[in-house]
Amino acid sequence: MTFIADIRLQHIVEQSAVALTDSAGRFNKRRLTDAVREKLTAEDLDPYIRAIALDKLAQSLVTGFGEHRNPRRRQTGGLFHPQDIIKLGNGIWIWMDRATDSDLLEWRRLSRRNRARVDLADNEIQDYADERLDAFRSNTDVLYLGDLERAVFGWTEEQLNLFTT
Repeated sequence: MTFIADIRLQHIVEQSAVALTDSAGRFNKRRLTDAVREKLTAEDLDPYIRAIALDKLAQSLVTGFGEHRNPRRRQTGGLFHPQDIIKLGNGIWIWMDRATDSDLLEWRRLSRRNRARVDLADNEIQDYADERLDAFRSNTDVLYLGDLERAVFGWTEEQLNLFTT
């Protein structure tokens, strides 16, 4: 049932995004947030869907709390702040003030692994963008990425089913 609720919530977001999209294909995140909030507070929203939305809100707030408390360089030149949080993986967080040497070793290991993933993802983005920009330069009659993908890279509508959840 949670899966169905997740799909329904994603549908609410997508419907709102489509409704807010202008003729150039753009929409504003803040306006989208407002539109989704309005739909979530509607009287006719299924209580189970509302409960799942509340769970997602709580998760988002906790994630934001963790991001806000992520150690960062201070004016003192160091990273330490006793109220910051070190994330140790598997959902385990520790107040920086109470971290041990083994906590620091684990944090360092996870940071290095995450950095490698971010670098790999960025390389993929850079390579993709470079290849598409070259194709745009070679196909000056094509204005939109979707048209370029179809005409030059062979993207077809059948591929939609491969990417939808």
